[in-house]
Amino acid sequence: MQINKEEIRSGNENLREAHKAGFDFLANTLSGQGVDVNAIVQRLADFQVAIPSWALGAGGTRFGRFSYYGEPSSLEQKIQDVGVLHALTQTAGAISLHIPWDVPEDYKAIKEVAALNDIVFDAVNSNTFQDQKDAVHSYKYGSLSNVDKAVRDQAIAHNIEVVEIGKKLGSKSLTVWLADGSNFPGQSNFQTALRHTEDSLKQIYGVLPEDWKMFIEYKPYEPYFYSTVIQDWGTSFMLANACGEKAFTLVDLGHHLPNTNIEQIVSTLMMKGKLGGFHFNDSKYGDDDSTVGSVKPYALFLIFNELVYGMKNNPQNPYPAWMIDASHNVKDPLEDLIQSLEAIQEAYAKALLVDQDRLKAAQLENDVVQCQEILQNAYRTDVRPLLQRARLERDGALNPIQAYRSMGIRQKLVDERGRHSVASGL
Repeated sequence: MQINKEEIRSGNENLREAHKAGFDFLANTLSGQGVDVNAIVQRLADFQVAIPSWALGAGGTRFGRFSYYGEPSSLEQKIQDVGVLHALTQTAGAISLHIPWDVPEDYKAIKEVAALNDIVFDAVNSNTFQDQKDAVHSYKYGSLSNVDKAVRDQAIAHNIEVVEIGKKLGSKSLTVWLADGSNFPGQSNFQTALRHTEDSLKQIYGVLPEDWKMFIEYKPYEPYFYSTVIQDWGTSFMLANACGEKAFTLVDLGHHLPNTNIEQIVSTLMMKGKLGGFHFNDSKYGDDDSTVGSVKPYALFLIFNELVYGMKNNPQNPYPAWMIDASHNVKDPLEDLIQSLEAIQEAYAKALLVDQDRLKAAQLENDVVQCQEILQNAYRTDVRPLLQRARLERDGALNPIQAYRSMGIRQKLVDERGRHSVASGL
């Protein structure tokens, strides 16, 4: 499944005049405020977000999973689906693989499929949160933190194998998320579990190539009810420091207790040079993994405001890795990802409009009202014409959702793969 660019250009023709009118009006308004519109469009065009291989099929809940028709049942098909997203949005130029769900059988062929779709390989993700077929030991009572050294060694070996797979694909980073924890008081010694985790991560870190990074994810709860070993950003930050300069904290927007000030976490990590990347999603209560920006769009904007500030003022922090991590239970997964990509770009564009010099001056004057006005004026700006122009200049679709539907892409996928194909790994 590949999209013909001429089909995208043809679909854009009916929207081009309305886009030009909207863009010219916004560009003239912003230029009058001293904004370099062309520079913002270029930054939007350059901004790429990785699509996780597990997000291309319908997600599930603790109670069940409702499959979506025409799901990709192989890694090749998953890459093709990301190629569809990238062709339409021009901002999904990478895929992040989950191992062992998506181990390539033929690396040369997989890399050729990726190149054909203009896709590169982002972070590879290990899996020690469930037992794998033919595994000698179980992770029922933990993996990298397990009291049994044989279990820890198995989990370490898996992560090292994931690094080797990533090296063959051209990836440059490993993401580690642990489900390790306990259900009842007294079940686990907190210090022992943390000590084992740190030691295990150090062993994995020791095999990383020089140009690789390790991202350490955190989560306050689930699947365990009483404690999680890496439960917050502070624990992840501490472990990253213990491992070394190539280890960083990964922030998943859904992995926080309600009302957590995520933008402050982002700011602190960037100041310390330890923000490695993001898993974008949205939630109402905690890790709902909803479409990005569907619940808390202003919170997403505030996070990007700190990111834009940090990327300019914190050279000690590497350029963050961007990835979506959501669970599409009732939507077409590709439409959901298109909406997420749009929301991310929109929040980024609005953050680029914040006049940081004026904001700094207002902060120094303790002008609280003016600080809020500066932020909200940027947030209230309809930046969609900027996103459209960035896509148009790269031969993307002016309206990706409309193009996806008018081309009948989901039906074509069903025709190719069958109505009841199921995404691998889910």
